[in-house]
Amino acid sequence: MKVSNALGAISRRDLFKLTGQFGIASTLMAAGTFGAATSISSLAQAAESTYKKRFKNPAKHTLKFGASGFNGRNLLIERAGCLEFARDLEERTEGEIQVEFIGDNQICGQLSCVEKTQLGIVDIYAASTQNSAGGAPYLNVLDYAYMFPGRASQYHFLYSPESQRILRDPLEKRHGLKFLFSHCELRGIQLGLKFEKDPTITKLEQLFGTKNRVTGTQLGRIAMQLLNLNPVPVAWEETLDGLKQGLIDGAETWASAVAYANMSPVVSQSVDLKFFCGTEHTSMSAKVFDSLDGHLQDAVMESSYLAQVHVQAANEAALVKTVGFSDPQLPGTVFVENNVRPAFLAADQIKMAEEMCSPEYNPEPWAAWRERLNGWAGGIDTYTDISKVAREVPADMKPENVEPRRWWRT
Repeated sequence: MKVSNALGAISRRDLFKLTGQFGIASTLMAAGTFGAATSISSLAQAAESTYKKRFKNPAKHTLKFGASGFNGRNLLIERAGCLEFARDLEERTEGEIQVEFIGDNQICGQLSCVEKTQLGIVDIYAASTQNSAGGAPYLNVLDYAYMFPGRASQYHFLYSPESQRILRDPLEKRHGLKFLFSHCELRGIQLGLKFEKDPTITKLEQLFGTKNRVTGTQLGRIAMQLLNLNPVPVAWEETLDGLKQGLIDGAETWASAVAYANMSPVVSQSVDLKFFCGTEHTSMSAKVFDSLDGHLQDAVMESSYLAQVHVQAANEAALVKTVGFSDPQLPGTVFVENNVRPAFLAADQIKMAEEMCSPEYNPEPWAAWRERLNGWAGGIDTYTDISKVAREVPADMKPENVEPRRWWRT
């Protein structure tokens, strides 16, 4: 990967020296403010300034943020908003809340962060809702096939007060998690190197029979089975090796995940099937949130709102300018440097996939999980209710044009 970043020109030894002096969180937060490569002296000044600001006042609460595999480098590729949230929350509370950001899978990974939050080992976590669905099965509610027409509909739903009723409240009640904010993409099939010399995928049937990695989402597995995509459960941390060794033909995930996880060298085509959510979300222990004073709870929500607005704009820009998930592709992007071709399927192919696997056209395979999720949500029709909100904006709306709203206010 040749995309420049704030830490790219700094040696590991110098980085360790800075983190030893100012702490990992202060150094990463400082690095996140640089959009291109910087010098050690500039980063040191920024880290010192960040450190002084963070510790100006004694902390009333120190919250551990388990950010799975994220760090200051790859959060400039997939703009999940983690550091922006932590930075703003500390500044907004004038240091009453300090955030101990622990990424690089040091305290939890994609599959384990949710459980470690529920157990009180960490207070806040970032991971995909799909990987987290193993520990918090209600998160499957986002994964009905073709429930969201595009990324704009995903952001619109997360901003909507209806998301409080349909997603956030049931998740908190059942799993003790407060859903704060999320990045939004739609999942496709990321084909390995055995497809490198094949023509770019244009027909859905070209994917039939391939063997593909699936996450912890049960609903995503249903969609893949209906599309003849042979889902194989593979941990996110093992997916790179699976593709490299040819044990799987592809993986269901989204474009920026391929780029941030350094998976691009073993991916040849990124097929934009957009068949269900790719949502790299941040959640907090509801117990910890409830223990905070009222003004600090307000601060958490406002910082979550800021992070959501940031992610909406920044990730849309990064998809084109950093990842290279566009047609035509921009030079110097991760996908161009690694010869990854986006495959954007025509509308008739997406419609064919929708008719094969969505609950609207093929309801029976979804019935058991739909009934289960509806029961957990208090008897509402989760698929119908989310679909209705998702279609309040045009299907072709640009995601960056969705109006932000504070979802917890009616």
